[in-house]
Amino acid sequence: MGRRQDLERRQTLLARFGRRISGETRLDNLLTILAEEVRNILGADRCSVFLVDPVKNELWTKVAVGVGEKVLRVPLGRGIAGFVAKTGSAVNIRDAYRDLRFSHEIDSFTGYRTKSVLAVPLKDRNGKAIGVFEVLNKSKSYFNEEDEGFLRLLAAIAASSVENAQLYENLRRSHLETIYRLAMVAEYRDQTDTAKHLRHISKYSAIVAAQLGLPYQRVEDIRYASPLHDIGKVAIPDAILLKPGKLTPEEYEEMKKHPIYGARMLENAETPLLQLACRISMAHHEHYDGTGYPHGLKAEQIPLEARIVSVVDVFDALTTKRVYKGAWTLEETFRYMSNQAGRLFDPMVADAFNKCFPEIQEILRDEIGAESVEGRAASTEGVSDILPSSPGSP
Repeated sequence: MGRRQDLERRQTLLARFGRRISGETRLDNLLTILAEEVRNILGADRCSVFLVDPVKNELWTKVAVGVGEKVLRVPLGRGIAGFVAKTGSAVNIRDAYRDLRFSHEIDSFTGYRTKSVLAVPLKDRNGKAIGVFEVLNKSKSYFNEEDEGFLRLLAAIAASSVENAQLYENLRRSHLETIYRLAMVAEYRDQTDTAKHLRHISKYSAIVAAQLGLPYQRVEDIRYASPLHDIGKVAIPDAILLKPGKLTPEEYEEMKKHPIYGARMLENAETPLLQLACRISMAHHEHYDGTGYPHGLKAEQIPLEARIVSVVDVFDALTTKRVYKGAWTLEETFRYMSNQAGRLFDPMVADAFNKCFPEIQEILRDEIGAESVEGRAASTEGVSDILPSSPGSP
């Protein structure tokens, strides 16, 4: 390809680059798009987008490992990307292993072999580095001054999009923290491990919703609204809520009112997220065959989101030790829930839940491993444990 053709190709790709990143507010998606587009435009084998974590004084990026990906963290000033972020200078080297600034750890971690490297800083409106574009191993050649100029241009275009996505992410997390703290008010009285229960309901609901093929935004809304399903329990007396034995008929009738109390607390909300939480709170104890409460709704009369939460809430309740019961095994629980499809649960949702069994097992296995490694008790109530991790906070 001649120089003129190469320039025309890059201009076409540059125009597409601008179109693809404009309006993208999801940081994860944006970083994936940036890496793909920059790699194509520069003719590189790989592109990594590092972002600065000012709290930890580190850079982080997502890297492919096996069939998945992991978040990799690098201290500011360490490695090529760390040097670029700290100094604000670009780096263009032909043989990474001969450069003293190069850190071999990333290659060891990923199993990749870095040869040539071109890296430039991503700078905010005040000229402060917020990240680094790093492209590796140009096809059949080395990165030249023209490549560096293009990468600087791409970095300038991308920086404002990254800033906007980070601001949106921070705003979203602040909003969600408020919601989760509200949810904890109710669950704190009823759960030995409040944060774990809310985390489970949130994760499981989203997994099942995605398995059902719901759109991304609807899945995310279910993820964040579902922990408010039992907010109405704040109105239930402790003598009933915490009773270790079987409830009397009168006590049970009072307990069955918590969905109504929760819906009243959330009714007339202005945000779609709280409107969804209201529907879930009201209907998550309805049964598919119409025998549930508080209104005896049946089948499609029950909002789909509530049918999803109904399944995951029962699963988490059965597999968790409470003051009035022991914990069931996973096998016992899945057998019971399969038998209840068409009676308590929507068969479609129950089937989707069964298909998610490997993912749910992995979540539980990771939690057990983390608790074992860190030597901590099962109880934890930090909001940071409940909130979904941002890419910068794995």
